[in-house]
This record gives sequence, C-alpha cells and structure tokens, in this order.
Amino acid sequence: MQINLTAEDDIFRSDVRQFLDDHLDADLRRAGELASGICGDHEQTMRWHKILHDKGWVAPNWPVAFGGTGWSDMQRYIWINECARANAPRLYPMGLGMIGPTLTVCGTKQQQEKYLPRLLSGEDIWCQGYSEPGSGSDLASLQCQAVRDGDDYVINGSKIWTSYAQHATHIFCLVRTQKTGKPQQGISFLLIEMDTPGISVAPIITLAGDHEVNQVFFDNVRVPVEQIVGEENDGWTVAKTLLTFERSAAYAARLGTRLTQLKQLIDDIDPDQSEAMQRRFGEISVRVQAIEMTEFRVQAALAAGQSPGAASSQLKVMGTEVQQAIDELAIEALGIYAAPWQQHLREMGNNQKPAGPEATMKFMPDYLNNRAATIYGGSSEVQRNILAKLALGL
Repeated sequence: MQINLTAEDDIFRSDVRQFLDDHLDADLRRAGELASGICGDHEQTMRWHKILHDKGWVAPNWPVAFGGTGWSDMQRYIWINECARANAPRLYPMGLGMIGPTLTVCGTKQQQEKYLPRLLSGEDIWCQGYSEPGSGSDLASLQCQAVRDGDDYVINGSKIWTSYAQHATHIFCLVRTQKTGKPQQGISFLLIEMDTPGISVAPIITLAGDHEVNQVFFDNVRVPVEQIVGEENDGWTVAKTLLTFERSAAYAARLGTRLTQLKQLIDDIDPDQSEAMQRRFGEISVRVQAIEMTEFRVQAALAAGQSPGAASSQLKVMGTEVQQAIDELAIEALGIYAAPWQQHLREMGNNQKPAGPEATMKFMPDYLNNRAATIYGGSSEVQRNILAKLALGL
C-alpha cells in the first residue's frame, strides 16, 4: 500500500491549503468550528457554497460532464481532509453529496438538465425523505403512499428526521407504490418541490437545542409522474445507488481535529491527567490512526482500479463509534462544566464568554447530536450485517 503523496498530489495539497487560507474568513471558520450537526449556520454555509461554486470546486465527486472537478480519488480525499483541518463549513450533503451524483447515474436527461445546474449554483437546496415514524433503519417497511392518478402520483404520509427541510426547496423521497410482494419491490423514488400544495414542515428541536431535523407531512400532494427516478416500484435500486454516496466519507481528518480539541480541553481542566483518562485518550488516538490507515488502504485500492469492497460500511462503523468515544471522554473531562445550558453561545456574532473552558459550548452539543451518528446513514447493526456478508462470507 502506497500512502505517500505523489509530487502532483503534494502540489495539489499546497494549492488547496492556499485557497482555504485565502477564502476562509473568521466567520466561515467560526461557523465550521461551532457546527454540532451535519452543517452549521445556514447563511455561512450558503456563502461558502457560492465561493466554491465560483471556483468550480463545489462538486468534487461529480463527473466532469455535469460540473465536477475531474479530481482523482486521492485529490478528493486531500480536499476533504484539508477542509476538515481548516474548520471549513460543511455544505448540505443531501444535494451535492447524494441526489446530485445519483441523478448523474440514474436520472433522465430532462431531470439532469433541470436540477443539476441549480444544485451546483445553490439555487436549489435538497433534503432527504427516507425515514418515517416506525420505519427508520428498517427502511423497506416505509408506508408513505403514492397512488397513480393519471399523469400524477398522489402522496399521503410523512417523513421524519428530515435534516434541514426548513431550508430545502426540494426533497427526494422513497414512497410506496405497491403493497404486494417483497417490501423492497413496491418502493419508488420521487423528486418533489417543497412548495407543492399539501406539504408542511414541523420542526424537531434536538436535545442540543438545534433546529436541524424536522417532520415533513404529505396531504394529497400531487407530483407529476415525470418526477420519478428509475422505474416505478424499483426505487430500492436507486436508493442503494444513493447510499453508496451517503456512506462515502473521510473520517480521520475531522476526528484528528476533534482529538486536538479534546487534548486541549483535558490539559485545561486536568493538567495532571488521571492515568485512566490518559489511557482512554491513547486508545482513541490509536483507533483514529487505524481509521486513517483504512482510508489510505481504500485510496490505494481505488488508485489501482480495484474495488474497496465493504470498506464504506467498515469506515461508517469505525468513524461514528470513535466520534462518540471522543464525545464521551470530553463530557467526562468537562465534569460540572458540561451541565450549564449555553446554546446561545453558538450563535454567529455572539461574543459572550462560556462558563468554563472555551470548548464547553461545543462538546456537549456534539455529544447530544452525535448519539444519532451510529443510526443515520445505516445503523451500526445494519453495517455489521453487510460486513458479515461481504467481508466474512457469513
């Protein structure tokens, strides 16, 4: 396995670092630093989106023909890592990271021409309609119904845990179009405009005090048949294509940044560091190094034209569980400083001082929000089933 950068990749990394230094101002970095959910402040997220769009770097994992960068797998990996280390705001992933690349593979020419340019520019913001009340990780049991009526589908039901639906202009949905046969065979994949009559959004405020997720209701919502992606009752195939993009992530750099913050927190609160805390910090550090080496192995396989196999599931399990381990150790280190409610300190422009170290206003929201990390995008149990089948042959 070759883990050293080529001369070309080393030059690319230097160019990326220079670009980030030139364009990430204090507000953008602060927004990235304070984000405890998938993304942070909406205004700063969209400002960063525009900067990257102007540069032509907003969709590095799209094909060049649709507006992608043409970067190699290693260059995309470098980009993700450098953005994490620089605390760049994370862009809304449901559009650029999920439905966009899915439409380049599964969408019709009309759908590609209609949606992809507006997605690149930031004019359209997408959210994901998968989970339902009583149908989360068991996605095939979803019941949101779409009934064919002439040239339209009429949709009734609801979706839950819909991230950033309050900002979205569009939603891509899995809906049930057939009730007979295997559950997966009666699902279709639809593209829906959020201002369609009959759609309403109810906020769900997280334990951390963030408005990140929502419940979306569909009451006799009419959607043109031309908005289906793939064939009717074959949405499960499209959904699996999209999930390969959702689960493709680089964890090591962001986890490494969090480890640095955790070390500073431990030093500030407990300069002597108890033996137990030192041991746990060391164990987590080793796990982050293991994730980084796994990511290098994936990149080496891709560079050699090989399939990384079930590595995306492996990294999903490892990355999210280590993320939670960092959060748990941070809360233990904070002690009494973890208790005060300091949600207002994470609002852009707030200059009040926290009770306790600076990190107190970040780690508790992270701890609360990241409890869901081992559930969304396919729970750890689901990922382990995939690994058992693909990697172990069980």
